[in-house]
Amino acid sequence: MKSKHVLLDHGSGGLSSQELITGVFLPLLDNPVLFDLEDSAVVQARGCRLAFTTDSYVVDPIFFPGGDIGTLAVNGTINDLSMRGAEPLCLSAGLILEEGFPMADLERVMGALGEASRAAGVPVVTGDTKVVPRGKADKVFINTSGIGVVASGIEISSAKARPGDLVLVSGTMADHGVTILTRRAGLSLDGGLASDTMALHRLVQAMIEAGGPAIHSLRDPTRGGIATSLAEMARKAGVCIEIEESSVPVRPEVGAACEILGLDPFYLANEGKCLALVAPEKAPEILEAMRRRPEGRDAAVIGRVTDRPAGRVILKTAVGGSRLMEPLSGEPLPRIC
Repeated sequence: MKSKHVLLDHGSGGLSSQELITGVFLPLLDNPVLFDLEDSAVVQARGCRLAFTTDSYVVDPIFFPGGDIGTLAVNGTINDLSMRGAEPLCLSAGLILEEGFPMADLERVMGALGEASRAAGVPVVTGDTKVVPRGKADKVFINTSGIGVVASGIEISSAKARPGDLVLVSGTMADHGVTILTRRAGLSLDGGLASDTMALHRLVQAMIEAGGPAIHSLRDPTRGGIATSLAEMARKAGVCIEIEESSVPVRPEVGAACEILGLDPFYLANEGKCLALVAPEKAPEILEAMRRRPEGRDAAVIGRVTDRPAGRVILKTAVGGSRLMEPLSGEPLPRIC
């Protein structure tokens, strides 16, 4: 049943988000490129294939261990381009500021945004700023858009997954989600929890050099975690994805925090990791290329693609059972990014 009002759950990246997109946005913005529903759109322009993406960041708190809203905005947009195999070219940055926001905090955010842009080698070339009255926003919201170029022969899409593919992940899961939750709640847990926010374009280019067309699908599992991302990939390709729980890398401190707080790491956000569905014959080379990069040093094979039951994700548990991994339903942690 369609809600009569916008809810926090509509921004979760899970089922309610999909219902909002398919029930409201797509019918009103009908076009074939938009219907791909990938991390970024790929369009033809005078003989070039351009990737284009946009994202908005409302994370609370705006400063957290391992990063801040400025760093997150740059890295997240670069990663959305990278998930289509694009080489990022440039970014835009639009800011909505609340009246009374401390200028020192604004300089800190913009300093981090600029530093992340320079470190990635992807410049911010245009932008916009608006200020709203006190109480009409929460400190600062950032929108970033990005443009990249997709090389000839690279066709990466969730729809291209096929039975026999192996499922690779570039590193440990749930670091960002657990860090934001504990920071927001004022909890102090041992282990040095920190967000994993980082740009993945150099990692993806190394994977493409190693595997090329063998890389069928890429996705960065942000809101909704790997469970929701895998469910979307399985549904779009009409395949089944089987995951081995014992093979999924989770830091001990993150696992301990999830156990204490009653959270499932498979549904928590990541901001510097990617999932890859790749042809099995090239998987060893792609995995080795990932592990040679600092962004992929903890990369692992965590599962495989089969043909049945189509559109499903099955988790093979560490104790020998299995369970269905559904997309996120409900919003356990609003304003995660």
